[in-house]
Amino acid sequence: MATEDIVLYHYFYSPYARRIVWYLALRGIPYSQCLQPPMMPRPDLARLGIAYRRIPILSIGRDVYLDTRLQLRKLEELPWPAPKLASSKGDEQALERLLESLAVDSGVFSTAAALLPTDLPLLQDPAFQKDRSDFTGVEFSAEGLQRARPELLREFAGMFELLETTLLADGRDWVLKTEGPGLADIEAVWPVHWMVGIPGALPVKQFSPAVYPKVYAWIKRFNDAVVAAKKNMAEPRTLSGEEAAELITKSAFHDAQGSVDAEDFVVEAQGLKNGDVVTVSPTDTGASKKDAGRLVSMDKNEVVFETKAEGGSVRVHAPRHGFRVRMRGTSAVL
Repeated sequence: MATEDIVLYHYFYSPYARRIVWYLALRGIPYSQCLQPPMMPRPDLARLGIAYRRIPILSIGRDVYLDTRLQLRKLEELPWPAPKLASSKGDEQALERLLESLAVDSGVFSTAAALLPTDLPLLQDPAFQKDRSDFTGVEFSAEGLQRARPELLREFAGMFELLETTLLADGRDWVLKTEGPGLADIEAVWPVHWMVGIPGALPVKQFSPAVYPKVYAWIKRFNDAVVAAKKNMAEPRTLSGEEAAELITKSAFHDAQGSVDAEDFVVEAQGLKNGDVVTVSPTDTGASKKDAGRLVSMDKNEVVFETKAEGGSVRVHAPRHGFRVRMRGTSAVL
């Protein structure tokens, strides 16, 4: 696989993008990057016919994948000399998925995001405040965050306590007792790694290495492993939006074309079929941005639709979990 086969649209301090950057580094998979602004608009993605506003976005060939949960699963499928990071054991796979859900679905990330120091220059930018209000659907207010901070700290401390007293309690180096960091470690470490790295986000007295020695030692091991892995691979090539779009649209499709499952609940309810124009959007944050395209395939795991891009078209993949699919022109909420 050539470096140009994979393009990652991201910005450096995105905690979600780190999940993908870490994965690529730990498996030594080369990639190119197209750096994005932290707020809308993002014309580079508009070149691909994509309105979706969450970062990162990953392309493999002419297939574009939304949401890091789907991106990690697709990367796990890649044949590569370095071993895969997910477990092959059912009970350990269950733990990986539960840790994924804990961080993303249960509110751990949203709690962490609300703990960002309100004096950060970006958070004081009115344009950023407006952007994030549109993103979350809740008006951004530094005063509101300050009022909620004690309760949010109590909630976030629960993540540290869970890790310290259960998964890491026996002194293991990695969550699944592997030789190196695995997918379970990526799923569990990213919110705490993010917060620990931001001065002023967490009060030192209650969140120090003395209080959570195993968690801090694990974060350091993980960080050291990623740094070492990055030294063993070439720096990603940085592409302009024009270069990235041209590269993607001139590539072959990575995934074989699937079909529309006629027995899927949503497919059956709306009478969807291959070629129908659908809208696809997240059900939580970023829901105001809806993508439209011709339905290519849809099953229990993902929906694939084709969008018009500069120089051709791309197939966009979104997971079924956390995304809504509607036939364009319908108003039914599913």
